[in-house]
Amino acid sequence: MTAEAPTKVIGKALKRREDPQLIVGQGNFLDDIKLAGMVHAVVLRSPYAHARIRSIDTSRAQAHPGVVAVFTGEDMLDINPLPCAWAAAGGRVQNNLNTPRALAVGEVHFAGDAVALVLAEDRYVARDAADLIDVDYEPLGVVVDARKAVEPGAPQLHENAPNNVIFKWDCGDAAATDAAIGSAEVVVREEIINQRLLPTPMETRGALARYESSTGEYTLWTTSQAPHVMRLLLTAFVFGIPEPKLRVISPNVGGGFGQKIFCYNDMAFTMWASKKIGRPVKFVEDRSENFKYSTAGRDHISDVEIAGTRDGQITGLRVQTYANLGAYISTIAPGIPTTLYGRIITGVYKIPAAYAHVTGVYTNTAMVDAYRGAGRPEASYLIERMIDRFAAEIGMDPAEVRRRNFIQPQDFPYHNGMGLLPYDSGNYEPALNRALEMVGYADFRAEQARARAEGRYLGVGLSSYVEICGVAPSAWIGLPGEGWGAGLWESANVRVHLTGQVVVTTGSLPHGQGLETTFAQLVADELGVAYENVVVEHSDTAGTPFGYGTYGSRSAAVGGTAIVKSTAKIKEKARRLAAHMLEASVDDVVFEDGKAYVRGSPDRSKSIGEIALQASVAYSLPEGMEPFLDETTYYDPPNCTFPFGTHIALVEVDGETGAVTLQRYVGVDDVGTVINPLIVDGQLHGGIAQGVAQALFERGVYDDNGQLVTGTLMDYAIPVASSLPSYELDRTVTPSPVNPMGVKGAGEAGTIGSAQAVMNAVIDALAPFGVKHLQMPATAERVWKAMHG
Repeated sequence: MTAEAPTKVIGKALKRREDPQLIVGQGNFLDDIKLAGMVHAVVLRSPYAHARIRSIDTSRAQAHPGVVAVFTGEDMLDINPLPCAWAAAGGRVQNNLNTPRALAVGEVHFAGDAVALVLAEDRYVARDAADLIDVDYEPLGVVVDARKAVEPGAPQLHENAPNNVIFKWDCGDAAATDAAIGSAEVVVREEIINQRLLPTPMETRGALARYESSTGEYTLWTTSQAPHVMRLLLTAFVFGIPEPKLRVISPNVGGGFGQKIFCYNDMAFTMWASKKIGRPVKFVEDRSENFKYSTAGRDHISDVEIAGTRDGQITGLRVQTYANLGAYISTIAPGIPTTLYGRIITGVYKIPAAYAHVTGVYTNTAMVDAYRGAGRPEASYLIERMIDRFAAEIGMDPAEVRRRNFIQPQDFPYHNGMGLLPYDSGNYEPALNRALEMVGYADFRAEQARARAEGRYLGVGLSSYVEICGVAPSAWIGLPGEGWGAGLWESANVRVHLTGQVVVTTGSLPHGQGLETTFAQLVADELGVAYENVVVEHSDTAGTPFGYGTYGSRSAAVGGTAIVKSTAKIKEKARRLAAHMLEASVDDVVFEDGKAYVRGSPDRSKSIGEIALQASVAYSLPEGMEPFLDETTYYDPPNCTFPFGTHIALVEVDGETGAVTLQRYVGVDDVGTVINPLIVDGQLHGGIAQGVAQALFERGVYDDNGQLVTGTLMDYAIPVASSLPSYELDRTVTPSPVNPMGVKGAGEAGTIGSAQAVMNAVIDALAPFGVKHLQMPATAERVWKAMHG
């Protein structure tokens, strides 16, 4: 028997159990996998952003030593284009969907579009051979800006999308908003640009496929955040084969940030090619390909109006957004600027009248889809910048404007009037007050005044945010036109073996979140077993129940709840079996702290290990009871969860160069109940770094010819450790009523709260120069130009 350990571990800062293997270099990432007979795939990509393909001559590549085969899009017409799984806008995008094929056919629509596939014994041979392919292109007109793409006469990407419009979507009350703005004492208007970002996970993407001719079955190893979903999309929509004919495995995934949620062409062409040549086929993109082809994030242009009174009450908000979705529609792309952005633009504030209109647009750029936060950072940035603009216009401290407009604790569950499920719980002012206390707000304002007198420019920026997490409820996300027509429930199986060891299999999967650790903590506390005796398995469709994967800060709130509900079933069965073993009434038996005992007689007890053994050998079970402690749950939550918080940034702007130095960063977040504070802090650290990066460094840029001029890490500026201060973090705890643990989600909070805190601080520092607004990123050049008019 294993020793029992009822000591509680939820809330303890346990180190991640995943880390030792990775630290010593013994992880198993996609490019570590080598199969017998495996060939390497390289893609020839279009140098043009828009062109007709007149002809492709592959003869020289075919003849190159070491080349196994060369294919073009015409060879792969027997498989379907990739699917879009989230047709938002009430289904109105359906006729305008243009998704990628495995390889382009007839036309290319962005620089990096896949034109031909080379298979060779060696990756470098395949690369050399790709250079020998001759493609005759007829260049066509190019447009890369979403607003310009819808203008009359703009180059047209797809015949079925006139003026490059994919959809027009709105939410809120347009008439009430018009009236509120028309009658307001104060109206502030601004253009807000949320620039394109390149997710840049440490590991790039790829796929490795093997086809077994004897069984007609495929195995696909892929860098995916959602292997079960990939199996469904590839079998049902791309290949039209039975779902059991494909097994999808996600090995160690080196970061995702949303980019690895989606169905990509390499999954399709490696599967197709493996069957064609009878050998395993591996494709791994290089960094340049990752930047040029894999999905980007953000890329919104918005015209915003905020209205209110001179005493600081906000009365109206109107938003018109052009969302650049790239040359094709990615897997869930329409949902990002609609459901996950437009419906939460009011943020943490009670705004009586609000309206959002979103135009989804095709351009000659790479696809745009979810990137850490996925719509929520764009919404939070927009409202928080406008709160500061409004505060400056009426001459009121931005902290006070926030206080006067917060949703109050007694208002929850709160409907924001934008068609969203109700905010579950919240108490926003304590987080703001604690952040102001930590930063020494009043003292900083005094220091700022002294510094300005000395010719130094200090700034403080606030951000009070809320986000939608636990994206899953079929009552909302499953509605046709709202999500993808199905709920995003999650699954978990829990088994207690006869030795007392517990095995958990989950449809969620970690790629940096530490789920093996936090899920083990949940099970250890629920069943009263040693944390070390809990094994968490994931990432293989052949060995885990169907689940929708990890994204949207949903793993703890949805996947974790499925696990807790499975343990509850285990405990109930254990209680009934213990009553039989103890010859007691079931009603008199209690299960807690890893044992079942007779109420009032704690010495009459059976441990979970003893009960599991009896359930396994099964020679004496209650009538009708099946052997083994083995329970599965498919959990569909009634609502999402809504984490919140306040972040504050302190900056100094160099008066001569415009360079911005982030001096301090304070964050007070409320993610509900915290399972592991060390992991939560780690998630916040990474998220804040990405938000700061958007504010100060990162910007994906295309020239007028559609060439990505930030296509390498020499040109695309991601932060380094020295770019960031040590974060000062604290938290409040407002449990969610949606799930039994009270958790809300923490994976994206740092990104959602940070960019606007930094930008508000920069613009506050520039107030002596009359600067009211500045687009991101606040590079030294951009800031210097603003300072000089």
